[in-house]
Amino acid sequence: MKKFKNILAVGFAMIMLTGCATLFGGPVTQSQKRKPGPGEPQREVRVVAMIADIVLFCPALIVDFATGAIYKPK
Repeated sequence: MKKFKNILAVGFAMIMLTGCATLFGGPVTQSQKRKPGPGEPQREVRVVAMIADIVLFCPALIVDFATGAIYKPK
């Protein structure tokens, strides 16, 4: 029983430490990773993924913004 609880705890921690857009957003394109230059329009954020990150586990936003997965692909 103790082994099951440890596996469950590790699985729960793995889910909590990843962002929704990183998991469910598909592959990250170069346009999502690249910062816009001067005069270029800003990248659009995936609102549903951002709200899900806030509701489920707020630090997941850091993962999504760091990977660029939170931005909509062009």
